[in-house]
Amino acid sequence: MEDEYVCVDNLCEHLGAADSFPSPGAFYGVFDGHGGVDAASFTRKNILKFITEDTHFPSGVKRAVRNAFIKVDHALADAKSLDPSSGTTALTALILERTMIIANAGDSRAVLGKRGRAIELSKDHKPDCTSERLRIEKLGGVIYDGYLNGQLSVARALGDWHMKGFKGSKCPLSSEPELEEVVITEEDEFIIIGCDGLWDVMSSQCAVTIVRKELMLHNDPEKCSQELVREALKRNTSDNLTVIVACFSPDPPPRIEIPKSHRRRSISAEGLDLLKGVLSNI
Repeated sequence: MEDEYVCVDNLCEHLGAADSFPSPGAFYGVFDGHGGVDAASFTRKNILKFITEDTHFPSGVKRAVRNAFIKVDHALADAKSLDPSSGTTALTALILERTMIIANAGDSRAVLGKRGRAIELSKDHKPDCTSERLRIEKLGGVIYDGYLNGQLSVARALGDWHMKGFKGSKCPLSSEPELEEVVITEEDEFIIIGCDGLWDVMSSQCAVTIVRKELMLHNDPEKCSQELVREALKRNTSDNLTVIVACFSPDPPPRIEIPKSHRRRSISAEGLDLLKGVLSNI
């Protein structure tokens, strides 16, 4: 088990920030490590600090988040005490007031629960994904049986400096995150962040349906995370499992009422004449 995660429900309190800090604020992240736990553990401990200490935070949040991913990656290259062959995927969700920034490098996934519908907020960075494959091949990389250079099952990750070469040079294994900005509305009920061990055996819609049903029973997001893990194990997932469920409201999701149709349907005069003619010929 080489996964790490971070859950900060009250960002202002966590940072000891001034009253002028955007509120409410929260930060969540899942880091799926490989080649040892060094990279995932380092990322968990440092990525939020790199975001909030960036000169563009909080006025230019997206740029600060992007910079933080690159800084973590470079710090992993410089850290002599860490295994240079250790790497990690990284998916974070930063919430400031009603704005949520999703940043992803790797094959973990963030899914929004919107009145029972699943809205995917990130893209799985698999080497055989068309856009990733084109980028990899353009930079001289190759894909063998779904693995980047025959070694790694993801196209983006932090660390893995035994595959990257020199800092600042472009290489097939990218640490650049893809960003998605979402304005949270009243219809948005919760977010699920999970590593690929969950999504290998479960669709995004299935996960949202399970979480919504559980929240209506007990309104406990931690229990929902545990239920998703249990369900993935029942489905014989073969990978590590880390799942975060975070709710946007203290209240459980409302029951969805499907309105009954009161529309009356009637046959036209022409249709009635045609029907009479058909029946009279039987």
